[in-house]
Amino acid sequence: MTVDATSAVTPTVIEAIHLSKHFALKSASMLGAAPAPLRAVDDVSFSILAGQTLGLVGESGCGKSTIGRLLLALLPATSGQVMFEGHDLTQLDAEGVRPLRRGMQMIFQDPYGALNPRMSVERIVSEPLIIHGARRDAATRERTRELLELVGLSAAHASRYPHEFSGGQRQRIGIARALALSPKLVVCDEAVSALDVSVQAQIVNLLQDLQDRLGLAYLFIGHDLAVVRHISHRVAVMYLGKLVELSDRRSIYSAPLHPYTQALIDSVPPPRPLRQRRPPVIAGDPVLSGRPEAGCIFQSRCPRVAAQCLALEPALIEHRPGHWAACHRVEV
Repeated sequence: MTVDATSAVTPTVIEAIHLSKHFALKSASMLGAAPAPLRAVDDVSFSILAGQTLGLVGESGCGKSTIGRLLLALLPATSGQVMFEGHDLTQLDAEGVRPLRRGMQMIFQDPYGALNPRMSVERIVSEPLIIHGARRDAATRERTRELLELVGLSAAHASRYPHEFSGGQRQRIGIARALALSPKLVVCDEAVSALDVSVQAQIVNLLQDLQDRLGLAYLFIGHDLAVVRHISHRVAVMYLGKLVELSDRRSIYSAPLHPYTQALIDSVPPPRPLRQRRPPVIAGDPVLSGRPEAGCIFQSRCPRVAAQCLALEPALIEHRPGHWAACHRVEV
């Protein structure tokens, strides 16, 4: 089963089909059997349409960033498919993926570590062009200046170095670099989480403006539910490597079906609380304790848990039109 949002009008830019990534773990004992692999991403399916944003949320360590790297073929998949422009990226080697990388780019979380401090802004932004065959000539320099102005910087900034810029300006440089090859898909991996709140708003507004102007598709990975709600058209919720809920942003935030999604939303403090309150706590063992051997992956922390949840893992099912959830006890 593929969970998608295909449309007769809007084309699908990228599609993950039963995508999984497992990492082998070293045995804790020299004589013991090898432990089960870490299932960082486990049978995940979704698609992203042109000009739209899929927000991906969940606790740290749930597999969000791994999905982003799988979509860009930066990690080999254990199983499943990633379809981009009619090509299954999981079946291509490095040389086969290389020409497709023009259409897929990433904006990284750390605006300081993502930029080479020894390179000028002009070299940083033009680097993708050079890698894909452009020359360091007047045309490339002009393209670099156009990109800087597109993201709200001045062409005069081209000769400067990263240490001369603030965090927000550095992230704009990173965005300009990501747009150099006119991609169709941009993976935003916690692209605003390292920035001040006021700067976050500026970068989010910039990303939305660029999407409207260029028709970009975004995978927006984040943990700030308010930011994800603002920028996303659809939202996917991950827990322990699996998608537990997927729908449009209005349905996810106003009427969540999965108890984990409800707990995440309840944990966001109101902007003007009438009285001080203790934030809700998800009961049970934390994520680091590992997966249950059988049944629902959320069973140890779920307030709705029943006998069925302990024995049978729920499938991701469309309970409402366009609203998918993996829960045996959905309250529709």
